Amino acid sequence: MMYAVAMCGRFTQHYTWREIHDLYDLMGAARNLQARCNIAPTTTIDVVMSTAEGSTLVPMRWGLIPPWWKKPMKEVPPTFNARAETVAEKPMFRSAFRRNRCIVPASGYYEWKAAAGRKQPYFISAADGGVLSVAGLWDRWNNPETGEPVTSCTIIVTDANALTRVIHNRMPVLLDRSDFEPWLSSGAAGTELLKPAGEDRLRMWPVSKRVNKIGSGDDDPTLIDEVAV
Repeated sequence: MMYAVAMCGRFTQHYTWREIHDLYDLMGAARNLQARCNIAPTTTIDVVMSTAEGSTLVPMRWGLIPPWWKKPMKEVPPTFNARAETVAEKPMFRSAFRRNRCIVPASGYYEWKAAAGRKQPYFISAADGGVLSVAGLWDRWNNPETGEPVTSCTIIVTDANALTRVIHNRMPVLLDRSDFEPWLSSGAAGTELLKPAGEDRLRMWPVSKRVNKIGSGDDDPTLIDEVAV
């Protein structure tokens, strides 16, 4: 199945429990985390959220559904990204922005560069090989068709920096470690954190067009191998 990519529509979560436990001071027992190398919207992802007991890693649907949504899940518009410029006012996100912040750990993300009528995928990751901490929001919705609660999230995107702008004009908001606590403590920080990351924090390279296909090969680490273009 092919997927139409818009803004940050595909990323990877390929890290160890120790890496993210130490980065976010996570509570709970160690977990054997599955490498995921081609995550698409509406699938379940790992998200860091704050609780009264501390920070914890929880599964969420990627594509936020606000509590007031009355239609079936299949009719939810694309909400896997929220624009930094409007996230505090848009009805889909404003409630979550005020009270439900989260961080989406990522080992990298994909963007597509248009050239000669074709699109070449690139992989963008941390310059030091570490985990990227993407600013996000979450919310909880009750599915009217099943009665089941659904916890979902979105990734916040902003203007691209000079490095990534040659590929795409948007990029995910990447938080510094010093931003974690004020971001997760809703109200302690606002839109001032939602700015482009410095160019020196990232690296990127072209990858195989195999990433254009979703639904298979999600655990294939060779998807991020550099290719000649």
